[in-house]
Amino acid sequence: MSDRFARSSWPVALRKTTGPPTSELREPQALPVIFLVGPTAVGKSRVAIPVAQALETEILTADSTQVYRGMDIGTDKPPLEDRGGVPHRLIDLVAPDEPFNTGRYRQAALKEIARLHAQGRVPVVVGGTGLYVRALAYGLWEGPTADWSLRRELEEEEVAHGEGHLWRRLSEMDAPLARTLHPRDRNKIVRALEVAMRTGVPLSEWHQRHRFSDRPFPVVMIGLTMDRAALYRRIDARVLREIDDGLVGETRELLAQGFDETLGSMKALGYRQMTGYLKGRYGWEEAVRRLQRDTRHFAKRQLTWFRGDPTVQWITSDEGESLEQIAQRVLEHLTVLGIAEPASAGGFRSWSVHREGARLGAPGVGGCNRAEERSQGIA
Repeated sequence: MSDRFARSSWPVALRKTTGPPTSELREPQALPVIFLVGPTAVGKSRVAIPVAQALETEILTADSTQVYRGMDIGTDKPPLEDRGGVPHRLIDLVAPDEPFNTGRYRQAALKEIARLHAQGRVPVVVGGTGLYVRALAYGLWEGPTADWSLRRELEEEEVAHGEGHLWRRLSEMDAPLARTLHPRDRNKIVRALEVAMRTGVPLSEWHQRHRFSDRPFPVVMIGLTMDRAALYRRIDARVLREIDDGLVGETRELLAQGFDETLGSMKALGYRQMTGYLKGRYGWEEAVRRLQRDTRHFAKRQLTWFRGDPTVQWITSDEGESLEQIAQRVLEHLTVLGIAEPASAGGFRSWSVHREGARLGAPGVGGCNRAEERSQGIA
């Protein structure tokens, strides 16, 4: 563990006696929430650690696979010793066979945000699950209740016509949403078809109509990205690292515990491909090739999703740029928005939350327009 992430003592600006009364800061709506989003392997989770250290806050994970206990390597959960003393919340919430959805995630996340806001701290939400991010930042459109009969019909239709049939059908009914989903993401595809068929309106349009209608706090949405070829090299390297760390053994153990490959959790990247290898459907080299390919495709879908949000303020990193340098750029951007300020010592470790700027209604909090982003060198 590098000492660059070692916990140290920074000034806690939010607890100083100067500035607005403490009671004003403790109002849940008084402080924003920082979101750090982007494609897998871009470095979000690791950049977030020095940012959270500098702001003396906690990280709330927005990852639909890290909620499962016992699924650590394939979901790339940062080991405890690599978290730099920063608490990571909303991971290891349920067993792999326990149902978990966006509504449950949002409910749990809002409780954590309320707790941190009550302490005068600004949460840092980090993750690449677009639906979790959108539901937390802008509210959740519940939609019609489940029609289990219709869902069974759709499942039978998929079996009859072959894998990918429902995704192709969704592409005709709701192309924008289909582009963000993997053809094997059966649960989300079936739900999207169900909504479109029952309401006559595509789910993506419902989401667009609902956008910004339920914002429980000011939102600062920062996206990390990098050159596509460089990102793909990182993805290929991360797959090999996860394999070295024991991904095959972790998958074998999950299967041995009775967690069937049909579970939504076991269809996640890494586990699906390793299960195919363990069951003899293809060889080792093919398993690695599939995992690298599927992860690249997943990253592409993530970028498509997040680029559809005009409030995301993008920071493009260079392949050789260090985590500290990227964290510094994130903190500098928060200063432009009036949320953070550097203490006199200088350096990213000495940054602290700016009490005045972090208050509700501060200029730039909640997103700036594209012209402002270009003038700041972000777009």
